[in-house]
Amino acid sequence: MSQPKFVICIDKVDYPVSLEKRKIYEVVSDPEAEEIGYIRVVDESGDDYLYPATCFIDAHLPKEVQAAAVKAA
Repeated sequence: MSQPKFVICIDKVDYPVSLEKRKIYEVVSDPEAEEIGYIRVVDESGDDYLYPATCFIDAHLPKEVQAAAVKAA
């Protein structure tokens, strides 16, 4: 099992209902989407959807924080 990845939303202009600015989101691996500049995240609906990668920055969370976030989900 790979290490979970998290990102922080920095731009929700085109997605005001689906994303919250400054919130941490879990990334779902999708190499095909990443090739075209998108990222798949679990959004406010609880499901995973594609968004432009420019809406996010890497969270770089310590392993303990990542584990707690996964456990809380």
